[in-house]
Amino acid sequence: MSTPAITPVFVRLKLSLLRNGLRQSGGRKAAYIASAVCALLFAALQLIGLIALRGHAHAESVVVLAVAVLGLGWAVMPLFFPSGDETLDPTRLVMLPLRPRPLVRALLTASLVGIGPLFTLCLLVGSVVAVARGGAAFAVGVVAVGLALLVCVALARAVAAANVRLLTSRKGRDLAVLSGLVIAVGAQIVNFGAQRLGTSGLGELDPAADVLQWLPPATAIGAVHAVSEGSYGRAAAQLALTAGALVALLALWSRHLTRLMTSPDGSTLAGAESAAKERSSTGLTRLLRSPGAESLGGAPSRTGAVMERSLRYVWRDPKTKAAWVTSLAIGLIVPVFNAWQGTGSVYFSCFAAGMLGIQMYNQFGQDTSAFWMVALTISSTRDAYAELRARAYALLLITLPYATLVTVLTTAVLGDWRRLPEALGLSFALLGAMLATGAWTSARFPYSIPQEGYKNVAPGQVGLAWISIFGGMMAAALLCAPVIALTIWLNVSAGGEDWAWLLLPVGTAYGAALTAAGLKLAAPRTARRLPEILAAVSKG
Repeated sequence: MSTPAITPVFVRLKLSLLRNGLRQSGGRKAAYIASAVCALLFAALQLIGLIALRGHAHAESVVVLAVAVLGLGWAVMPLFFPSGDETLDPTRLVMLPLRPRPLVRALLTASLVGIGPLFTLCLLVGSVVAVARGGAAFAVGVVAVGLALLVCVALARAVAAANVRLLTSRKGRDLAVLSGLVIAVGAQIVNFGAQRLGTSGLGELDPAADVLQWLPPATAIGAVHAVSEGSYGRAAAQLALTAGALVALLALWSRHLTRLMTSPDGSTLAGAESAAKERSSTGLTRLLRSPGAESLGGAPSRTGAVMERSLRYVWRDPKTKAAWVTSLAIGLIVPVFNAWQGTGSVYFSCFAAGMLGIQMYNQFGQDTSAFWMVALTISSTRDAYAELRARAYALLLITLPYATLVTVLTTAVLGDWRRLPEALGLSFALLGAMLATGAWTSARFPYSIPQEGYKNVAPGQVGLAWISIFGGMMAAALLCAPVIALTIWLNVSAGGEDWAWLLLPVGTAYGAALTAAGLKLAAPRTARRLPEILAAVSKG
């Protein structure tokens, strides 16, 4: 008895999922149509641009890098957008009597339906046209386009199958939130690369392209260029690498599908016990709960408990984690990349302290509606002071070594070690000022952060957020004015540079004094306004 083919069934299933998804609401249909039009318009313009690149001396380098970046995009797409395609989750098919090989074929064919594959096809066709010369090259180009497209799709499917347990968990949602970080960091890297290309020309891409042309799926485009140059042996090797990568990805995908269909997940008793063991106390937790840590706050155990809670938010809460990781990345990229380009200054390293100092703002809003449990533990100004001070300690535990590291890296790239004490002193003073103003604005202008979606401010509280963050940053800049003025005076006065090293202890002491004063001023306001703060942060 012959088994009916399941590939047409899965293609119809993919089309049905797309059609039914658009029927859910008019807004979703409009968003899908608008995104599809924009993607296709960009693909068409990209195709025209690649065709116009034909005959350029460095056309091969451009298209090889473009296809390599395209392959990277297909690899990370399932990690950052796990809910973008419901068919990425093969666990939905666990109860069906399907064998891995027919299932792989069916899913691979169904994956070719959509805007993403069409966009990829346009880029690959344009790349082939840009580098192909002669009938043999175009013939190889047809094969190369098919292989490269299948490699991209199989790569995305293999990554999704290997991480499906992660993508359907809370950590998978964390990755989706962190996709904003990838966009922010990628924008900085693209900006840096564009500046380099603007000054040096496309020839700067040649060394990278020489390496990437041996990595699938860029090997397919490299094969087309090799045929155009008459290097048939190199072209055969590159096509073989592309085909081998496709076979390896399909085998890996099939293996993970088999494991998903036959093995239990973490919801079983054994999985729960294993997870409980993994959640056992870490070294940092034991340190924060030690008697020495408890003695820091004046109130037994409060400082360590609050610090541990704050650090757990940083690690576990998607919104808090996204804000921290974005600040860490941008705070490093801006000063170091500018120094690398030779256009920066050692004082740019203060950007790192500023980015992390922002995390002190709206401290209670980060707790959302769970703040009521914290509010129950605050009955006096002393309790409020201990709470704010412990939160500042938790932030300093990350910020102080990070700001020091960024300053040292920036100084090392510039080779201006004489100004290292000045930059560190300014960074520490700025950090202290932001901790002080952040504690005060957290009590005076609290606002809610929605737990779902990508909004960071609840509707109706945008004005509060602007006042809290930008008003606090302006106040912090004014508070740092004495240290800034001292830095300028020492650098312009005769013999002042010999005393510039004093800015490190002065800036450190000044920042510590500002932090202490800000916490003292914010504590009584926090204790008095607990009901208003609770109502504000629970709004979303």
